[in-house]
Amino acid sequence: MHMDYGQHFMGFGGGFMWFFWPILIALVIWAVIVLAKSDRGSGTPTSREILDQRYANGEIDSDTYEQMKRKLE
Repeated sequence: MHMDYGQHFMGFGGGFMWFFWPILIALVIWAVIVLAKSDRGSGTPTSREILDQRYANGEIDSDTYEQMKRKLE
């Protein structure tokens, strides 16, 4: 019985690829999610944060604040 080492190696490589690609894809998806979450915390404030800041600065009164807050929700 003669064993073809080329086919044996391909069998191992094929099995490894079934293991490698799902892990690689999962890592890419994980990295995209982590980067997307980290971008939310930096940069442009939300509408609610702007409204809170305007109220804290005295730019709008409490009635206007409450009315605008209800619209945002």
